[in-house]
Amino acid sequence: MNKNKHAVTIKGTKDGLTFFIDDSCSFDQVIKDLNHKLSSSLMEKDQQLIRVNVQAGNRYLTREQENQIREMIRGKKNFVVHDIVSNVITKQEAMEWKKDSEITPVSKIVRSGQVVDVRGDLLLIGDVNPGGKISATGNIYVMGQLKGIAHAGANGDREAIIAASYMKPSQLRIADLISRSPDYETEGVHMECAYIDQDQEQIVIDRLQVLAKIRSYLSIAERRMANG
Repeated sequence: MNKNKHAVTIKGTKDGLTFFIDDSCSFDQVIKDLNHKLSSSLMEKDQQLIRVNVQAGNRYLTREQENQIREMIRGKKNFVVHDIVSNVITKQEAMEWKKDSEITPVSKIVRSGQVVDVRGDLLLIGDVNPGGKISATGNIYVMGQLKGIAHAGANGDREAIIAASYMKPSQLRIADLISRSPDYETEGVHMECAYIDQDQEQIVIDRLQVLAKIRSYLSIAERRMANG
């Protein structure tokens, strides 16, 4: 490595410090340079706690390597490691991410007493009758009548949404929040969606078109549903 090239660069932010790790050098060099910088007393130990974020770039860090970095930084009593971020993940992690982001299509009528539970997003082509239930760890799209129970973001994802052609559910759930059936009678002409309003801390129902503003990453799926 070039002697003038630093394996670790430290920059101050309004939230604390960010440690940038050069992903082209060896891990041993990273540890050596990190130890040198921490030993140079960046902050006095009796000052308030300083939050540290570590950016590893295109370097994969094993759990042992992450722990080594954390322990070294924590050696400065006023440093608290908030996060260690890498652009690289393992194949297993990539497969898990793929499962969570996939859309599972199901074509059926979910009748009373029946349950459809999927990982990732659910696209149901059919109705959910009263007493029926559909659940997904991601978003739920119903190309039909939703009159039963729908639970999106079942693993705690508050960004999840529920969309249906005819929205008259007996109960809606998104993550840990629950909403009963809407008080008004929907016309069933315009597709509607349910999402968590973070300011009101409750589930609200609105026209599908609002997703372009509140969940811009869903705009493609929204256009597909709106256009059939």
